[in-house]
Amino acid sequence: MQANDVRVLKSAAIPTLAVGAIAAVVALMVAGGKGALGAVVGTLLVGVFFSVSVVAVSYAAKVSPQVMAMAAMGSYLVKVVAVMLMLVAFGDTGAWHPKAFAWSVVLCTIVWTAFEVRAFVKTKMLYVDPEAKVPGKGD
Repeated sequence: MQANDVRVLKSAAIPTLAVGAIAAVVALMVAGGKGALGAVVGTLLVGVFFSVSVVAVSYAAKVSPQVMAMAAMGSYLVKVVAVMLMLVAFGDTGAWHPKAFAWSVVLCTIVWTAFEVRAFVKTKMLYVDPEAKVPGKGD
């Protein structure tokens, strides 16, 4: 991974974990231990899924822009299918509070996305390689 990608990952992960911790405390007060567990599971789900996407796109970017786009779309598809499977598999579970789980997933997704966008906007990246050689121009 490039340094910019690590910076983006950290910039999004830290606030998301903070919001997830707050969600777990609120869920603990509102719904008890099952609420806190649901919020923690939701936070971990968002953290893992979005981290995998950042890592996959980062490594694919080394190959080419086309591969990067395919990795982004593919990781998105895998995330959607995995979340659907998880909801089907654990839809009737009594292990955690479903509303706490859902709200933590929604809040953590919004926070992750917002801070990821913020990190990309603040990252200074070259769009042109200043040392590239132009074909047919002498050197």
